[in-house]
Amino acid sequence: MSDVVIVEAVRTPVGRRGGGLSTFHAADLLANPLKELFTRSGVDPSEVGQVIGGCVSQVGMQAFNIARTAWLTAGLPISAPATTVDSQCGSSQQAMNLATALVQSGVVDVAVACGVEVMSQVPMGSSLGRGLNLGKAVPKSYFASYEFTSQFEAAERIADKWGISRADTDAFGFESQRRAAQAWDEDRFATQVVGVDAPVLGEDGKPTGETTRITRDEGMRDTTLEGLGNLKAVAREDGVHTAGTSSQISDGAAAVLLMSAEKAAALGVTPKAKIVDTCLVGVDPVMMLTGPIDATQRLFDRSGLTMSDIDVVEINEAFASVVLSWERDLQPDMATVNPNGGAIALGHPLGGTGCILTTKAVHELARTDGTNALVTMCCGGGLGTGTILQRL
Repeated sequence: MSDVVIVEAVRTPVGRRGGGLSTFHAADLLANPLKELFTRSGVDPSEVGQVIGGCVSQVGMQAFNIARTAWLTAGLPISAPATTVDSQCGSSQQAMNLATALVQSGVVDVAVACGVEVMSQVPMGSSLGRGLNLGKAVPKSYFASYEFTSQFEAAERIADKWGISRADTDAFGFESQRRAAQAWDEDRFATQVVGVDAPVLGEDGKPTGETTRITRDEGMRDTTLEGLGNLKAVAREDGVHTAGTSSQISDGAAAVLLMSAEKAAALGVTPKAKIVDTCLVGVDPVMMLTGPIDATQRLFDRSGLTMSDIDVVEINEAFASVVLSWERDLQPDMATVNPNGGAIALGHPLGGTGCILTTKAVHELARTDGTNALVTMCCGGGLGTGTILQRL
């Protein structure tokens, strides 16, 4: 099988709910990193054999195969087919894992993985169709086997099981904000972010023809441990998670250009990283959010690597307890984990986050002269995504 390499990876800034990116149509937003892949790499987009995109709420502006719509909106070749997948929060990471498999198996030589979510306009849960008499996503027969829990409740049960306290989660949330602010102060994201021109809307909600340039992540908050300690719990009255220790509702998109090592050599392009291994695992759907533990262990078992071999980890901060429970089982050097902040500070645009984390990992390896990176996410319904990257 062919080695699969990442030639380019780029993301938009991550916008806060109702913020600078909230006026975008999802296809227009995703079109930005898609076009930027080829501007930066110099690769002819006609070389792309397939596009795989991730999106969770595939309804309204994000319906009708948003990956294909965005690709065509970007003015890219009609010859490249596209598929949009839903693996909940890990959608675009699984999109990248599927694109990797297509290249590795020789089905295509070049593929694009991408993802988008404009949660300001298409709120989480929109695709459930509540009130439209379309039926419920989870049938009554499901409950004979599993209790149905929310992600908020699952995060609290993880905290209970791993003995994670409110002080632990507050400290983690504060550190995420501190690291993100430092990263922007030191311009660490310069190589990975493409600025976008967001439409300005009039009082009627329609575009005026004017735009606003957005170049910076919007989710960061100037906070203190004391301030975090004063926030109310979001799941249980005595729970450990607050708005300051949970991922933010956000808008954003990212894209990754992959190809076989042989194709990269033939095109004369220099890869940034190699895909060492990928996985998607299933875990207890009641605890739901423990997937990164199993995914990491699966990758280590298959690759022979250990945590001491990993220089950068990008693990989605869906809730503080997700990362802290993973830490307790895997024992990483936390200085290498989300070194530039995570979703608590920067935001979590659902279907876009997997490719955003991959982009962050690829560029952080280059910035720090690291060798191996791990990207992993928890996903609603009890899934975990995982990818190991090696800098070239």
